[in-house]
Amino acid sequence: MSSDTAEKKTWTWRAFFMVLVQGFALFSDGYNVQIIGYMQSVMAVLYPKVLTASIKTRLSNSILIGEVVGMILFGLCIDRFGRKIGVIATTCFLVFGIVLATASHGTSLTGMFWMMIVSRGIAGVGAGGEYAVCTAQALESADGSTATQKKRGLLVAISTNFSIILGFVASSIVSIIVIAAYHGKANEGIWRICFGIGIILPLGIFLFRISMIDSRQYERHAIQHKLPYKLALKMYWRPLLGCCSAWFLYDFVVYPFNLLAPTLVKGFSKKQTLLQSVGWSALINSFALPGALFGGWLMDIIGRRQTYALGWAIVSILGFIIGGAMVQLQHVFPLFVVLYGLFQTFLSVGPGDCNFLVSSESFPTPLRGHFLGFAAAVGKAGAAIGTTVLSSALSSYDDPVKGRQVIFLIGSAISVVGTLIVWFLIPNHPKELEDQDTRFRAYLEENGYDVSQIGLPQSKPQREV
Repeated sequence: MSSDTAEKKTWTWRAFFMVLVQGFALFSDGYNVQIIGYMQSVMAVLYPKVLTASIKTRLSNSILIGEVVGMILFGLCIDRFGRKIGVIATTCFLVFGIVLATASHGTSLTGMFWMMIVSRGIAGVGAGGEYAVCTAQALESADGSTATQKKRGLLVAISTNFSIILGFVASSIVSIIVIAAYHGKANEGIWRICFGIGIILPLGIFLFRISMIDSRQYERHAIQHKLPYKLALKMYWRPLLGCCSAWFLYDFVVYPFNLLAPTLVKGFSKKQTLLQSVGWSALINSFALPGALFGGWLMDIIGRRQTYALGWAIVSILGFIIGGAMVQLQHVFPLFVVLYGLFQTFLSVGPGDCNFLVSSESFPTPLRGHFLGFAAAVGKAGAAIGTTVLSSALSSYDDPVKGRQVIFLIGSAISVVGTLIVWFLIPNHPKELEDQDTRFRAYLEENGYDVSQIGLPQSKPQREV
């Protein structure tokens, strides 16, 4: 084997390893975000008078608000100071917040819940920062060799959307195991154990992550001083608008439907136990996993925009079918589960996968964190708003069947709008990230920007991520 061939294989395996590590990081974020949905069912039994509707909303939204702050803050940070700084800071925020949430207490139950709300907000800052850090690192690593470039869509999908959904599913599995250990009866130990487990993974992979350095792509194209914001916005306003709008609409739909899954399923039978409710919602959320893999494969075959629009379109059709037939489905629970699961599957195939990839590929390396973080933050704003709106819509009807029907119809209508936004605002992806950076550099030079500022002063000769 020639030395060139051996080196290429080494870079390829390093790229795969780096992508895998980013996936583990976002897996932990998915777990920590979703676990509150299941623990609220436990807390509703333990603290029925204190866990009011407003407290429930604050518990759900606190980590989302923290994520918005983290996405914007660390999106700026990783472009200016490097990807590695982001890894260290986001992990510290995440672990600190989870530790505080696990240890939540107060002189009253209300005080305990407020400590939990604030703590999950701190954890959200770290989790939100991971979106920008992990996606940028995974994308730039996947672009590191010819072999990985051809599978860039699938690799990034695995390390982002698939890993986050796997974290969602893991949170339900852990909840089932811990609840079963307490013989299906609500206990304070359940939510403390489930929260605490979220600390293990970010700490477990921390040493691997800080041992890695910034990508070649970042070293060659970083701009750490005098960032050309006006020129960048003039060149990229259209894809930025498309990415922000599509991500907002996706999170507006997917987060409420994930968080409301136990409620929607429980509505079919008043006799369901706590364990059964969590189990059915876990099954529904797991439908998104094959969707994430299929979407990643499809993006590399037919293109990002095409996969994006296809997923949205099928979601809208399924939502209209479920909403329109809700009365009939009330008497055929297994069919409802299958249709609801397919609804989740195609949310994952289209916007779930494409949000991360398109929002990072569409922009040049020196500003990738900025635009990716901003688009993701707009998405999380959509999650907070969508959770409030759809939860209110569901509870505003005395007839639960009518409430479920309405939220599926709303989700479908939003999906139609998402399809149109994607088709008209999302650009075709570059074959290589270098193409995007070369184009941006030429544009800056044409407009009088001093391109000598592009790139780090010294290229690091150590191993690259």
